[in-house]
Amino acid sequence: MVRAAIDAVRTHGPGVSVAEIAAMAGITKPVLYRHFVDRADLQRAVGQEAAAMLMGRMGPEMANTDREPIELVRGVIDAFLQGIENEPELWRFVVHHPIERAPGAEIVDDARERIARVLTALIGERMREFGLDSGGAEVWAQGMVGMVQSAGDWWLERRTMSRTAVTGYLTTIVWGGITGVLGLNQAAPSPLRLVTPPSESPDAPDEQKSEGTNG
Repeated sequence: MVRAAIDAVRTHGPGVSVAEIAAMAGITKPVLYRHFVDRADLQRAVGQEAAAMLMGRMGPEMANTDREPIELVRGVIDAFLQGIENEPELWRFVVHHPIERAPGAEIVDDARERIARVLTALIGERMREFGLDSGGAEVWAQGMVGMVQSAGDWWLERRTMSRTAVTGYLTTIVWGGITGVLGLNQAAPSPLRLVTPPSESPDAPDEQKSEGTNG
């Protein structure tokens, strides 16, 4: 029934009704409510599945810590953006549904916390290597995660540039923050070095190939 609910969201959008979800599952509303206490309970179940799908994309990127740190950051950001790009209606249903936002928000908070833990460990480890106080690592990590989520929401609605471009710009500012925190004499890479030219970007529709000119 959760899978049917997800299919209904994909078909009818984030404002999908319980009747439409029941119809997608091939059952009646009374039967649906035998399995879920109320709509919020159903949304929570959908949110848990949606979070698992998103983390399925991001997990391998977060676990691949053998790469250069900047490549790890870029991989995690792009995996997140790809996840919401592939399931925009599901993302809106879980995170921004005007009636049942709270249950979805707690699911997203869990996913955010898992990502922030990876960044906290990365920043904290590098700070300790340089003999610096790592007490602020978690604060900075939480801030970075919130920034990426906010930018992802904006991009999903506006779509004024490709995912590759957004990934590059966000990687630049996140990496600049990390190196600044560490006190390294290493400037953040230019966005132009991280953003694939529009003609080479396979994920950018033709009408969106005006990178950074109207964002």
